[in-house]
Amino acid sequence: MAAGLPVGALAQEAVIRIEAKRDAEASEAAARWASQFDEVVTFPLPGGWTAIGIGPLSAEEAAAQIGALKEARRIPADSFVAVPGDDVVLTPVAGDAATVADAPAAAAPQAEAAQPAKPQADLPAPGAYLRLQSVQARAEADAALSEWRKIFPEAGLAELPNGWFGVVLGPVDRAAADAWLRVFKDRDLVPGDAFVSDAGELGAVVEAGKAPDLPAPPSAPAEMPPLDQVQRALRWAGHYDGAIDGKTGPRTRDAIQAEILGSRRSTDPGTAMRDLIARRDAWRSEMGLTTLDDRATGLSVIAPMDRLAFDRTERALSIYGPRDGSGAALILFSQPGGQQELLDLSGLVTALGWVPQPVRDIKRGHVLLEGANEAHIGRAEGWVRDGRAEGFVLIWPAADAEGQARIAAEMSDSFARQGPAVNDAFAQPAPLDPVNP
Repeated sequence: MAAGLPVGALAQEAVIRIEAKRDAEASEAAARWASQFDEVVTFPLPGGWTAIGIGPLSAEEAAAQIGALKEARRIPADSFVAVPGDDVVLTPVAGDAATVADAPAAAAPQAEAAQPAKPQADLPAPGAYLRLQSVQARAEADAALSEWRKIFPEAGLAELPNGWFGVVLGPVDRAAADAWLRVFKDRDLVPGDAFVSDAGELGAVVEAGKAPDLPAPPSAPAEMPPLDQVQRALRWAGHYDGAIDGKTGPRTRDAIQAEILGSRRSTDPGTAMRDLIARRDAWRSEMGLTTLDDRATGLSVIAPMDRLAFDRTERALSIYGPRDGSGAALILFSQPGGQQELLDLSGLVTALGWVPQPVRDIKRGHVLLEGANEAHIGRAEGWVRDGRAEGFVLIWPAADAEGQARIAAEMSDSFARQGPAVNDAFAQPAPLDPVNP
């Protein structure tokens, strides 16, 4: 690099940043640029990097010239206007070149041959990017990217113009980037200082990511569906375990946000809930869920009847086994009594191995048992209602944990009494078909 007097004391408003190199490589690169432009300067960056730029210029001059230079492909496409600050020393680089303002456009092909712009494949694709984290050292950046990909598998790594590295997520539409960044911050998924950058504000791609599926918000918010339908859909999705009361509250609001974050289909609550309800309806049809009115116990529940076949009744129980090797089973139970009878029935469920190694949640008037082994998942839920201890046991293949949780939610939500229990009249009841007797 040619020696020169520092010009830090001159009126340095801005420079056109065209490149950043490691200190050991900066001298040769700066000399190449000085052979094409007058007023080439260098200045230090953190982490052992040196910036190369054209200047000093006024901010107006820099803004006016950078676009023409990029269009003529005389400088890299990721060049930008920087204001180093009065405490940064700019060192001029000696060279034999025409001034920036006087350089003829015809010289563009020669300039490109002498110093080609970075290949477009090495630059971020156009669009907006969520800047998740910036780190100084490459090894630290690689470690940060590995951690971020646990949350955002599409994340990539870019070398920033200041010589640092940025973990980024994109490209996406700018409106989508702004909307999703707010959602991610609200749920503490990204730090509070994360922000949105355009592709031109990033440097070369170090580790390519993938464009995430983050749709832009609708032009107008959608009307929120009835809250009881929203709560049922949120329970089905595994986000809500509160009462189906059609009333808004912190648990319902948190569940809505959890669904928005989990599905990433829309940042608009009304749009997201309408989409969730539609997906639940399609799943219910696919699973063959229908209303089972069981005469033996007098109970009614929505159940996957295309996977169940009636087997037998035994005193307070009505038992449905697997249909066509589905691996599913359902037991309905009902008998007169209260809390003690409910606890006795839960003990029977455990003893028979219907819910393996259960985790128990026992409250006054309610019992919930959940457990699993390598073969099946079991869930038993019971209530004390109107002088009866009643409930259900769902047995489901262990390989379909998501399906089991959704079906259990549907059953819990729909469980009700539809008539008297025929079993109450029999001390030793004979087998009977409790459906359509």
